[in-house]
Order: sequence, then structure tokens, then C-alpha cells
Amino acid sequence: DEDTSMGSTTSKRATRSKSDMASPIQYGGEEIMSKKAHGTCAHGVQGGLRFGCDASTADRICCFNRHYAEYSGSFLKTRWLKEAKATQGPMTYYDSVSGAPLFRAPVGRSFDDFLKESKAHGWPSFRDDEVVWDNVRILPSGEAVSLDGTHLGHDLPDKKGHRYCINLVSVAGRPLE
Repeated sequence: DEDTSMGSTTSKRATRSKSDMASPIQYGGEEIMSKKAHGTCAHGVQGGLRFGCDASTADRICCFNRHYAEYSGSFLKTRWLKEAKATQGPMTYYDSVSGAPLFRAPVGRSFDDFLKESKAHGWPSFRDDEVVWDNVRILPSGEAVSLDGTHLGHDLPDKKGHRYCINLVSVAGRPLE
């Protein structure tokens, strides 16, 4: 279903299915990712990203990239697992550029199920109910982006439905005060 060689994620599906009509998915157009002051973003990533994520890697993936990803499994080499396990209930994940909330997980499943699926696919893997659709769009290519122009990852559906494989460096921001 996906090619993860050299940090790349590409989907082999060509078109969206009719089952999307029942999904809460919000589609967007290429204009979201138009050139801005800092690649596809208005400015670079926030300082002091969560989970010990590297700002240089985050900036490259979030603002100057449309196809590539962190290396598979790299999210497990950060403080994410420790912080996520310590969180009581769902954790909110924020845009590393704008600080907008993008995902909240786990929702409708246990943390163990969320972790198992994320480990199996190599990236934090969110489902429809875990997406903050006010701030996230899926482009026709399957690319997941924030409304602020941040590249997040890709929608790589499986037999359970839409699965958003997201770069941790893209959702390691802090909420704006």
C-alpha cells in the first residue's frame, strides 16, 4: 500500500472511492500549498518543538517538501512515547509552524491500539475521528496538509478506512497562547 524507501511515502491508489461520501474527510486544493514567504509556509517552524524533535528536519519536511517523510520509525527515537504514555486521555498534536491543533489521539481506540498501528506503519497513524478537520485538508493526491501550508504526511487507506500517516516533526508544535 505504501513505498517507504528512503523516507518517501507514496500511495499506490489512483482515485478516491465512493465510500468517502460517508467519511468526515475535508478535501482541499493545491492553492493551500502555494509558494509563501518560507516555502509553503508563512514562516519557519516554532522554536522548542515538543518531543525533542529537530527543528531543521521539521522545517525541511513541513515547509520545503511535498513527497518525503521522516525515516520510518524515527518517531520512536524521540520523547514522544514517554510523553504520550504519561498523558491521561487523548493527546493533542499541534502544527509545528502555526500551533493550530491538527490531531487528537487516541479517540475511539486504546493507546495500545494507536501505538501498535503507528509502529506497524512507521509513523503516527491517525484515523478520521482523530483529525481536527477545521485545520487539516487532504489533497487529491492523498497528501495531508494543514490550512497554513504545512506538509503533514499522507492518507494511506487500509481495510479499516482512511489512515493518516503523519510526520511527528510536523505535529510537534505548541499551542498558541
